[in-house]
Amino acid sequence: MVTDLVDQIVRLLDVRLLDPLEVLLDGDDAVAALRELVRRRARRWADTIRNGDDRAATMTAARLIATLYPSDRAFDPPAEWWATPLGQAVAVRAGHPWAESVSYATAGAMLGITRQGVHDLVRRGRLPRHPDGGVPSSAVRDRLRARDDHDPEETP
Repeated sequence: MVTDLVDQIVRLLDVRLLDPLEVLLDGDDAVAALRELVRRRARRWADTIRNGDDRAATMTAARLIATLYPSDRAFDPPAEWWATPLGQAVAVRAGHPWAESVSYATAGAMLGITRQGVHDLVRRGRLPRHPDGGVPSSAVRDRLRARDDHDPEETP
């Protein structure tokens, strides 16, 4: 749901960027203006991720992830992140944005099923095996898109 995605983006930006800035600036009114700007932009970012073309959606997601989860290492969120509105939107639009293949556990988290469920899908030929191990991130993305195109309640 777009509202859930907007709420998560706003909440994360508040906690990770704006709250610390408010502390540093000793409650300056500029932070309140930034909070309002973030709320407006979050609606645009969510709309781009959900409805924009693939390139725009992937770039917007990548910018948010780089801002919200800065690190010297590649983005490797915990499994529960993929169940969040942002995690699900990223999975549907980009798969894993920085990994060509993902482990069965990560694929399961992205699909909302168990690692064993992914193993069964691979064994039955419903998901391809990646030559380097795991499954292609793009195959997980494509499976999520096909599910969304048919019946959102359908099991992956």
